[in-house]
Amino acid sequence: MTTMHSADGLWTNLRLAPGATTPDSPAVDRAAISVVNGSIDYVGAEALAPPLKPGSAMHDGRNALVTPGLIDCHTHLVYGGQRANEFAMRLAGASYEEVTRAGGGIVSSVKATRAASEAHLFALAAPRLEALLSEGVCAIEIKSGYGLSLAEERKQLRVARRLGEAYGVTVKTTFLGAHALPPEFAGRSQAYIDEVCTQMMPALAAEGLIDAVDVFCETIGFSLAETEQVFLAAQQLGLPVKLHAEQLSDMGGAALAARYKALSCDHIEHLNAEGIAAMKASGTVAVLLPGAYYFLRDTHMPPIHALRDAGVPMAVATDHNPGTAPALSLLLMLNMASTLFRLTVPEALAGVTHHAATALGLQATHGKIAVGYPANFVLWPFAEAAELVYWLGQRPACRVVRQGRMAQERARS
Repeated sequence: MTTMHSADGLWTNLRLAPGATTPDSPAVDRAAISVVNGSIDYVGAEALAPPLKPGSAMHDGRNALVTPGLIDCHTHLVYGGQRANEFAMRLAGASYEEVTRAGGGIVSSVKATRAASEAHLFALAAPRLEALLSEGVCAIEIKSGYGLSLAEERKQLRVARRLGEAYGVTVKTTFLGAHALPPEFAGRSQAYIDEVCTQMMPALAAEGLIDAVDVFCETIGFSLAETEQVFLAAQQLGLPVKLHAEQLSDMGGAALAARYKALSCDHIEHLNAEGIAAMKASGTVAVLLPGAYYFLRDTHMPPIHALRDAGVPMAVATDHNPGTAPALSLLLMLNMASTLFRLTVPEALAGVTHHAATALGLQATHGKIAVGYPANFVLWPFAEAAELVYWLGQRPACRVVRQGRMAQERARS
């Protein structure tokens, strides 16, 4: 496990990347960051930095490029098994819908997850989390949705909480009980949604295991009416909502989610103009998941130009899951978001910092290097910020400060 030490003291000889302190902030050469009791006390020109307090440490940044800690705002990190066989089926010509209807898809992961103990699920998820943390991730969302019963959803969410505690990383848990119809409810979709809303969600919320609620709103998932029922139940519990929206078809889910002030709508390949306008009005973030787009060999690109023109914030995430995006590199997603979706470098970097924080409701504490914020920042061995997006598959030897503590420096691989 990663070794952590206090990052308190004055960090000098840094280069602040563009957008490090605000979305439009310029690059700052010869910069400094002061950390006191795990929080940012100063960030800016080194010449204006406060004097080093007696007994405080001096940290030489070695002319590193500095960004805020990265945020992976959409993952399904806790699950049992894997689904490489389904990947092979799709390569042989089967569609995602055909794989699902043949008994594969989400339900196959449900079977493997239910068969795994909580300890085993933790052991499986830990190296996945470590891979993401090694690339500078300082906050992450972890969804449930592979249990599909109260006891099994609880198991996933408990593991997510344990991962945050064990690794000193901010974990936001999202209840995705409405991910798929479990086998025992075959043909009884409404009965299952009633179970989600009246039994599962209230119990898990009372146990403090839920930070937000999500639904897979799709032709092979749940209808608009069922989605709204879940949203109403979440609203009554005071929980914010998110949505898997418009991935495979235009269901109108984004417009519905926006009416409930959703934190984010994710995937959104088939998002229409009405959904874009609704998201803009509600401040809902569009979460782009280029890894799933690539892995499914999709050809229907999200409406990037329309989102950009409307001023809808765009985040980027791995969507790590066993079926459609077994991705363990947020930096690779930056490259894919730029090459596949045509995001600019500033847009891509904002997508894993400022906008990703907003997609998790963390914008008051994460996503930028600012006075009063917990110290979450990364020192990169790069000449310019574009290198974070440019390199394809490189795992740079970065130095990570996460929640006011220094992670052990990785050796270059």
